[in-house]
Amino acid sequence: FFFGLCITRMFSQTLKASVRCSRVFAPRMFSNNSPCLAKLYAKSHEWIDVEGTTATLGISNFAQKELGDVVYVDLPEIGTKFVAGQAFAGVESVKATDEIYTPVAGTVIEVNNALVDQPELVNSAAEGDGWMVKLSDASTPANLMDEAAYAKFCEEEAH
Repeated sequence: FFFGLCITRMFSQTLKASVRCSRVFAPRMFSNNSPCLAKLYAKSHEWIDVEGTTATLGISNFAQKELGDVVYVDLPEIGTKFVAGQAFAGVESVKATDEIYTPVAGTVIEVNNALVDQPELVNSAAEGDGWMVKLSDASTPANLMDEAAYAKFCEEEAH
């Protein structure tokens, strides 16, 4: 028993020393050059997620609920340039047809082709796999809301 206790204490002291050292010399795992921005929302219910100069856009969960079951999504061609406030896509649902607007200027570099065969992704994952386009050289978003402000905006709009 005594021998086991001594081994345990030795191991414990070695472990504490190694943990203490790893805290001192741990490398940084993030870059100061690329700020991490959270998803932002427009009053017209689009969301944007900017990473560097690339922006991913789609419609919010609130918008997809208002639209109902989405049956068709009309996406732009790669290379199309848009200015902020311009319609970049169209969505057709069982309730309505609606245009989707970009809150930033940019050039389409990717479209979510999965929406052609599975437009219901807009309903099941509007702010995830249901994204619509990616824009390069995206301008800095202006007059957009963070998640908390957008939730409050939607709550007020629902009443």
